[in-house]
Amino acid sequence: MIRLHVTSDLSANAAVAPTLDQSRYLTNVMRLSRGDELLVFNGRDGEWRASVAETHKRGVILKCEERARAQTVTPDLELIVAMVKKARVETIVEKAAELGAARVRLTVTRRTNVDRVRLDRLDAIAEEAAEQTGRLDVPPVDDPMKLEAILDGWDPARKLMFCDETGGAPAIPALTAAGPGPWAILIGPEGGFSPEEGERLRSLPFTTAVSLGPRILRADTAAIAAMTLWQAAVGDWER
Repeated sequence: MIRLHVTSDLSANAAVAPTLDQSRYLTNVMRLSRGDELLVFNGRDGEWRASVAETHKRGVILKCEERARAQTVTPDLELIVAMVKKARVETIVEKAAELGAARVRLTVTRRTNVDRVRLDRLDAIAEEAAEQTGRLDVPPVDDPMKLEAILDGWDPARKLMFCDETGGAPAIPALTAAGPGPWAILIGPEGGFSPEEGERLRSLPFTTAVSLGPRILRADTAAIAAMTLWQAAVGDWER
């Protein structure tokens, strides 16, 4: 069944007005008409079975029928990734949504060589991935920030999984030993972290350095591998 992320509050008999683009998708692409059913979610009220109540030139109106699933809590995992080329950062955002990241934060490091990003495009990719994978929320994608600023404002209660490409760091056992709780994963740029950045990251008390194996991975592959390791070790894959 079609799933649609909406911003409206959801409750029994509530009327929901999708965006114009969403309405066109429902009627022109998926060929829904009055009475057809779909699933809607907003990240707050769970997932609801809804039906098309009205169709007109300005869009469609949906009516909530009954709740299909209660709202669940997404693991408190942030993915922090240095900006890379457009196609790769889009893949990272898509896979972050699929693998259960609660938030994606873009960062600028000393070796970052990409300075532009379309956040509206990345938000749309995250939304589509959430709709397709069955999750009940959509991870926000934050404006890029310098890595120094992110670390300066860090909440020490949040553990940081630092993907150390220089070698020598442990893998899953390091995460298991650190335990659950709010986490973040940091993926560096294509040229790796600078020596000064690496030294600072290793010195922070909330950081756990983790190896992703004997090969140097591209940023998108590293993000997927790191999130997979985290989910397997301390995430929600045991559910």
